[in-house]
Amino acid sequence: MAKYQFQTEVNQLLKLIIHSMYSNKDIFLREIVSNASDALDKFKYLTVSDENFKNIIFNPRIDISFNEDKKTLTVQDCGLGMDEKDLNDNLGTIARSGTKAFIEKLSQSGTNNSDLIGQFGVGFYSAFMAASKIDVYTRKAGGDGTVWHWSSDGTNAYEIEELKPEDPSYAAYGFDKSDTYGTAIEMHLNDDSKDYASHWKIDDLIKKYSNHIAFPIYLHYTQTKYDKDGKANGTEDKIEQCNSASALWKRNKSELKKEDYNAFYKTLTHDGTDPLMYIHTHAEGTQEYTTLFYVPEAAPYDMYQADYKSGVKLYVKRVFITDDDKELLPSYLRFVRGVIDSEDLPLNVSREILQQNRILENIKSQSVKKLLSEFKKLGEEADAASKKTEQTDDDKTVIAKWNTFVKNYNRPLKEGLYSDFANRDELSEIIRFKSTAGEGTGDDKWTSFADYVQRMKTDQKYIYYISGSDEKNLRESPLLEAYKNKGFEVLIAPDEVDDIVIPALAKYKDFELKSVNRAGSDDELNVNKEDLKKKEEEFKPVQEKIKKALGDRVKDVVLSKRLSDSPSCIVIDENDPSLQMERMMRAMGQGSANLVKPILEINADHAIVKKLSQADDTELKNISEVLLDQALLLSGSELQDPADFVKAMNSLLSK
Repeated sequence: MAKYQFQTEVNQLLKLIIHSMYSNKDIFLREIVSNASDALDKFKYLTVSDENFKNIIFNPRIDISFNEDKKTLTVQDCGLGMDEKDLNDNLGTIARSGTKAFIEKLSQSGTNNSDLIGQFGVGFYSAFMAASKIDVYTRKAGGDGTVWHWSSDGTNAYEIEELKPEDPSYAAYGFDKSDTYGTAIEMHLNDDSKDYASHWKIDDLIKKYSNHIAFPIYLHYTQTKYDKDGKANGTEDKIEQCNSASALWKRNKSELKKEDYNAFYKTLTHDGTDPLMYIHTHAEGTQEYTTLFYVPEAAPYDMYQADYKSGVKLYVKRVFITDDDKELLPSYLRFVRGVIDSEDLPLNVSREILQQNRILENIKSQSVKKLLSEFKKLGEEADAASKKTEQTDDDKTVIAKWNTFVKNYNRPLKEGLYSDFANRDELSEIIRFKSTAGEGTGDDKWTSFADYVQRMKTDQKYIYYISGSDEKNLRESPLLEAYKNKGFEVLIAPDEVDDIVIPALAKYKDFELKSVNRAGSDDELNVNKEDLKKKEEEFKPVQEKIKKALGDRVKDVVLSKRLSDSPSCIVIDENDPSLQMERMMRAMGQGSANLVKPILEINADHAIVKKLSQADDTELKNISEVLLDQALLLSGSELQDPADFVKAMNSLLSK
């Protein structure tokens, strides 16, 4: 038996592996199974590429067994196997001269250091998180037939010896048969990890992390037998495959049917309904990766929660890495479900924490572009179908699909206008609005910026929109009166994010976006300047009285150019945040009441306003308060003091 001394730093290194590199003990089994899969891959390659291996029978599989009494867990593969040199090279990696530098590098950078995986064979050593001792039994294919035994408790040394046929382990792992090749890793579990010697625990971990690796994984276990009365009457040895050994996303699209995609979606998401759409992409070249994305029929329940769960699973060569990384796709695509599988994505030493590197960023960027391209395509198909005088069943299907998509996901996609500058133009073609035009009024009727521009008046300079908290209130807003009379279409923007994202967009192509809620948006109403000036002079005394009566409740009182039927409305100064924004800030504990003061616009031609010139101070104050409060109510704002509003109304009604 040859004994090899670990260097003095090894204990420190193993402590780092156990306590720092891996945040989840469960992944040790993933690492061991992944190593077994790699060994099978190598052997498979040699059987077709090397003449020395072509006559060797290759039946790839991984077998997992456990012994509850002895607290052991064994993973065995029929892969390439190892000889004495391989054992020293592969399992003795941490004893190399670079160990100290490796430790120093980890200590300095924590676990966020790149370029470590592949340089050091620490995956195998993750097993020491669960094992107090590890025995490795192996025979190399194409070698001299010797079976080797490697053993270590992970402290000061490891041993390598030739395993003799009389050793119980020789036959136990099938090495009494000359055509048995590969490696068996027997882990003696520590007291804190004895639950891993469990059928259900192992089955769960395999299905979570290794379900889609290319080779079958068989779990060996003993099952208790029961008689008809429910009494135990013996045991039965069982072997069952516990992984699917296939990855649908890796198959050629031409091989797959819609039913295949739908079935996998249900398995992936535990959603009982079919997805609204799916997008399957395989990229080759400098970077090789596969993506399979789904859009659910119904919006995820946590879509608007800050702690939403990512719906995308990351794999590297079919091995599950994480489903808890919100950076795989931008937050405005949080409704997307699916898989990203990279062939060459580098991971840090724990294979858990992803590096923010060029490869990952490229996968994310290309995935976003592909998703948005497909969303845009669906919208264009639906628009084309809706314009047909006679619609086929396929036309009706695509229209219904698009309407469902807009209804469920228009709101989060709008967020991208603010957060994703690179894809802002593409997003502006996808998002939809309700509108004062017939094309945007009614159930399942939406309009795009592009459609709006096509319908614009020839002399119109701006794209107009009105924002607030309720579509019905916005449609009835007095702010729209003059725009309707002028024949200007106005987009309806009732989502709370609209006041943030639309100003962030600022323009669509060559057209500036103008909020009719804001002062200065009435430039195109073409009011006769001389008539306006005359009205302003006549109205000025009353204007000053109203302003004095309202005091600091308003920023200003002005003569309105946009009102025709209503007596008053409110707008916000161009440089102030919107009332909607103010409410959001208060809800988040930022800002206080009265942060934004509205500008009250008065219709001097309205009968109520005309009364003000003859009103006494008390009546003028009451009318002024009512004019402001009713304008605030129509804008969707809450009144500061409803009691004062009711009191003023009662006073006026009693006269």
